[in-house]
Amino acid sequence: MMLFFTVALVHLVALMSPGPDFFFVSQTALRQTRHNALCGVLGIVLGIAIWAAIALLGLHLLLQQMAWLHKGITVVGGFYLCWLGWSMLRPTLKRTPTQSPETAVSQEAVSSTPLVSSGNLKTFSRGLFVNLSNPKALVYFGSVFSLFVGSGVDSGARWGIFLLVVAESLLWFGFVATVFAMPPMRRFYQRSMIWIDRIAGCLFIGFGLRLIFSRP
Repeated sequence: MMLFFTVALVHLVALMSPGPDFFFVSQTALRQTRHNALCGVLGIVLGIAIWAAIALLGLHLLLQQMAWLHKGITVVGGFYLCWLGWSMLRPTLKRTPTQSPETAVSQEAVSSTPLVSSGNLKTFSRGLFVNLSNPKALVYFGSVFSLFVGSGVDSGARWGIFLLVVAESLLWFGFVATVFAMPPMRRFYQRSMIWIDRIAGCLFIGFGLRLIFSRP
């Protein structure tokens, strides 16, 4: 039980540290709906499940044998985060802070109308790629997480840890999506949406550039 408690605590700390996953879920909940945000959450949790499964199969050993893999994932992930940040930032450059929130929201709704039918799948895939392209997940599952699933842990405990990590991730990001989709949060976003989108876009671009130019 102590092993499961330790893993749960360490993983919760890792989830709560702000990063691309958190900003993606919060932005989606504010800009769209809670349902859309939860679709993004499912994509992120699937990514976490993939990382956890690979870690259980020996991710740390793979990284030791293929050091270039870490750098490759870092650069590709950096470019993807830059693109995602630019996609958030670009629409705000067409509006001015003097526009009324109602006008900005209505224009956003009109511009996103063609994506309604495929919006859930698009948000799901974006959430998945945000997580898979995040080298923070690679480092965490390749080092910290791998410490708890060594050769001394039996298969039953490994499956238990896997399910624990997936469930904890789903609960945390589901909580984040629910909080940021609340009416008071959405009203605040509507009043300040241009600046919030600009800040979020710059944060994603900053994450991406930091990854691209980071040393191996």
